[in-house]
Amino acid sequence: MKSINKLYIPLLLLVAVAGCKKGYLDRPSQSQIASNNFYQTTTEMRLATANLYGGVPWWQWHAGPFLQLGDVMSGNGTTGQYQGTDNNELFAVNLSASNGVVQGAWTGLYNVIGQCNNTILGIQKYTPATVSPTDKNAAIAEARFIRGYAYFNLAVHWGAVPIVEDNSKLIENPLINRTIVSDVYKFVTNDLTYAAQNLPVTDAAGRVTTWSAQGMLSKVYLTLAGLGGGGTRKQAYLDSAKKYAGNVCKNSGKTLFPSYYDLFKVQSNDVPEVLFAYQWEAGTGYGYGNTLNNYAPSNTIMPKKGGAWASMKPTYDLYLMYSNKDTIRRKATFMINGDYFPELNAAGGGYKATGSSMKKHIIGNDIDNSSPLMDLWSSPEHDAVLRLADVYLIYAEAILGNNTTTTDGEALLYFNKVRTRAGIDPATSLTIDTLLNERRIEFAFEGNYWMDLVRLSYWNPTKAVNIINGQNRAFFNYAAGVATPDASPVVSVLPATASSFTLQIPASELTANPKLAEPPVPYY
Repeated sequence: MKSINKLYIPLLLLVAVAGCKKGYLDRPSQSQIASNNFYQTTTEMRLATANLYGGVPWWQWHAGPFLQLGDVMSGNGTTGQYQGTDNNELFAVNLSASNGVVQGAWTGLYNVIGQCNNTILGIQKYTPATVSPTDKNAAIAEARFIRGYAYFNLAVHWGAVPIVEDNSKLIENPLINRTIVSDVYKFVTNDLTYAAQNLPVTDAAGRVTTWSAQGMLSKVYLTLAGLGGGGTRKQAYLDSAKKYAGNVCKNSGKTLFPSYYDLFKVQSNDVPEVLFAYQWEAGTGYGYGNTLNNYAPSNTIMPKKGGAWASMKPTYDLYLMYSNKDTIRRKATFMINGDYFPELNAAGGGYKATGSSMKKHIIGNDIDNSSPLMDLWSSPEHDAVLRLADVYLIYAEAILGNNTTTTDGEALLYFNKVRTRAGIDPATSLTIDTLLNERRIEFAFEGNYWMDLVRLSYWNPTKAVNIINGQNRAFFNYAAGVATPDASPVVSVLPATASSFTLQIPASELTANPKLAEPPVPYY
């Protein structure tokens, strides 16, 4: 799909996307959803919204850009030379407009948006009056939550992007302008506010709730606070971030999962700490499932003992973030030479690492997970997009605000809940560096760190640039208790500038729609 118009029209016609296989909440096929006779009951509406949590809509984003942008570009790790130019450009923070990962991210996110638009309009048009308004609004709210999250990613990575609410309009007018970044963020907050107001307090495991929406709103407002800040963050947006995050912290009734290490096992899918997660299932095949387990360093810990195509290696810079006491999170996040993992290849006596590699998302083979249908393309891990720990740290940062440091009791309470779970001594004061470092450690290989750096670049670009330029992105060897970095990084990292935090629009999109090169216009 080479252009926006080519992207949306197939979604409108619902012929370019194959139906999802049965799984999470028994997802129906897209052709079934396209029928004018669908959306007739609450059950049918919920079947339609279940399609938006994983499978085809999210696959193109999740299979590559999710970690490649979030963790490779930010300096946490890399798959090395295996993926060639695209991956090396990410690692060097020097992306061209023809980069395949960037193209995949753009197309993948707009695929999700197109599916959400179809679902929203289908419910509005075809749901009869016999369905309660509460149920109807809740279903729309699910779709608007997911659409808002997709646009949030577009705003973070590209800034000004086109906004599309009705795919059918692209048939008559496929050439559309980008929208100014402040209005993209306004669109995001409108979607998430609607979701917060109309989603239930509780729902089936894996479904988003009002706490999911309020948690995501807190993250968006914390990001917005720095937009165009010129050295400070806007207090009104910090207050909104504090309000929504504080409400989740104090009133949701949710607590952190007791074990950080076990949080990333299949057995812990959709535990209460997880506010929003992709929903994947085993046996779905190429283009439908979670492929993150493919970053495993050995075939012995892959389903059917094959298909470990390129391990994701941590950088020496990430390794240095972990103190000697922070072993729980380190071992749950990445493995180093000599680490033993009894849960991986358990029937064969476990797995002992012979080098450094990502551990998070590496869940083992089909036998380890009692999942005979698990294959190369379909890990059954429901990897989290938003966790309660994230909201705790957002709350602490919103309280810090524009202060250099804080000893605020509320900020320290929730910040230290995250540290205590990991077995780390509590902090007695907080700074922006304390918070950024804690976030990097807590969420490494969860696709978060680049977003954190972009958020910082909005109000303190010098600091964000210095973080990138100060990293040692070399691989490292670990022996006799000592990590030794390689003599040089995998590729030469060019000096970052403030412009490094905004991706180029894919070249193929600009060719198909020259209006994307024009100055963005208001949406509201």
